[in-house]
Amino acid sequence: MSDIDTSQNNSADEHAYFYQIRSKQSLKELAHLTHTVKKQLKKHPLSKLGLPTGDTPLGMYDELVKRELDWSHVITFNLDVYLMNVDHPESYQSYMRKNLFEKTNIYPDHSHFPFRPTSAFEDKIAGSMGIDLCILGIGTNGHIAFNEPGSSFDSRTRVVSLSEQTIKDNSRFFGSVDDTPKQAITMGLGTIMESKKIVLIANGDHKLNILNIAMNGEVTEDVPASVLQNHENVKVYYCE
Repeated sequence: MSDIDTSQNNSADEHAYFYQIRSKQSLKELAHLTHTVKKQLKKHPLSKLGLPTGDTPLGMYDELVKRELDWSHVITFNLDVYLMNVDHPESYQSYMRKNLFEKTNIYPDHSHFPFRPTSAFEDKIAGSMGIDLCILGIGTNGHIAFNEPGSSFDSRTRVVSLSEQTIKDNSRFFGSVDDTPKQAITMGLGTIMESKKIVLIANGDHKLNILNIAMNGEVTEDVPASVLQNHENVKVYYCE
């Protein structure tokens, strides 16, 4: 895995950055990414984290569990949830319990998932003084969380319909496209961009093209992840 370093573009405004992928290493080296989270929790035990789901962060969660960190004062906000039974084995609530929450000492009432009314979820984030470190994955169409192409850069937490591409990509978890949820609640791009620090992670050659487009191309709502170019504190990790 490589940390995609940023180098400031002198011809653009002061908050614009270019990202260059320098090398590809093994997924096993997600420990490098884990160090970023470990450092955050060690330095700021009261941290508020934005957390992703899916295949990409599994190695990170496994490494975090192995580090036996103190999660007792950490507050988490998951980026998104399917609109489905929360006890379904493929729900994101089940995912987080299985891969992180049940393996650490985080308090159940410190972990939050998007809910309706979505304005109340926004209020909960604001009441916690915002997210200190938000960890994101990226979809093959450039979505982050479930902000699909065309999502407003100012968007807040809301109910969304998933794109055909996202449904197809995620159908591997549900056995078929027909059984894959078609709607979700997602943290908005505006909400995500208010995080103090952001980490974007991607793995697999099939993500390399969209990662380059998002990080080096035009900042456009057609590629939701491209909004991250406007954030002052972003780290990007890619592994094959």
